[in-house]
Amino acid sequence: MKEYKMRRGEYLEERIPDMEATVEEYFGAISGTEEYKGSDLYVVEDPDNPVFERIVAGGVSYSGKKDKLAVEFEERPAAEVIADGHADAAEDAVSAKNDFLLEATGRDAKSRRESLKRQVEDKDETPDGVS
Repeated sequence: MKEYKMRRGEYLEERIPDMEATVEEYFGAISGTEEYKGSDLYVVEDPDNPVFERIVAGGVSYSGKKDKLAVEFEERPAAEVIADGHADAAEDAVSAKNDFLLEATGRDAKSRRESLKRQVEDKDETPDGVS
């Protein structure tokens, strides 16, 4: 499960007031919910795009901090997708993921990558025994 933070000064509930409808719009009918860190996330067991096997998405609340977007995209193996004749769906899958994450976080793919790099670098520079 990956967690994404919003741009400075923005909040998830302001960017996506109806998470359930937004998840359905991008990925397909919601089949249930799944608990993650005390929050219920929406599960799409049969996504519209054949590249995806299962999708879990929603907001995670932290006391004293801004909510984060938690997402898990389970994808079918590329060879299986191609064998089923859905190679063209891969481009649509990437667009759907990026568009959803941009709408939710206000950050494009490049800025999300840079943020993840900074998080990894910050963790690498933490001295032993200090958290």
